[in-house]
Amino acid sequence: MSINISELYEKQIISNEGKILGKVKGVMLNLEDGTVSHLLLTEVQNIERSKSPREELRKSSVAFKRVRKIAETIIVGKEEQ
Repeated sequence: MSINISELYEKQIISNEGKILGKVKGVMLNLEDGTVSHLLLTEVQNIERSKSPREELRKSSVAFKRVRKIAETIIVGKEEQ
């Protein structure tokens, strides 16, 4: 399946359990292999300005490998521990 990255912006992200996680505000790419690594739930500038950008990224993003379905919304599976 392929999709334009721009089509992901502002889509609602919902967990398998029905919990609304937020809307896609940005996309992080893995430039080494050309894949999407994370969907951001906040603007990237908010993460960069944080006192702890790594922690803010963890709280404000969803790993793309969790994505189970992309339609009108994005359905994601459980977080990996």
